[in-house]
Amino acid sequence: MLKKLNLILNIIIGVSVGVFIGHGVYVFWDFKTHPALYAMRSAPWYTSILFYGIETAVVLLAAVIIKLIIRRRSKRQ
Repeated sequence: MLKKLNLILNIIIGVSVGVFIGHGVYVFWDFKTHPALYAMRSAPWYTSILFYGIETAVVLLAAVIIKLIIRRRSKRQ
């Protein structure tokens, strides 16, 4: 059971990092392609990347904490 949970957490970590990188690349490409659209906004073009970064950091922190708990429980058994 703990091995399955560890595998699921590894998948969640990989997916969240992949989504963050993909979103960052897309926003950068869109900014380079349509700079006038981003010039109209009051926020910088990379604001959404920062929000995705914060969300990814929270998910990674939660996953790492759960993985540490799993590691401690598996050592006890």
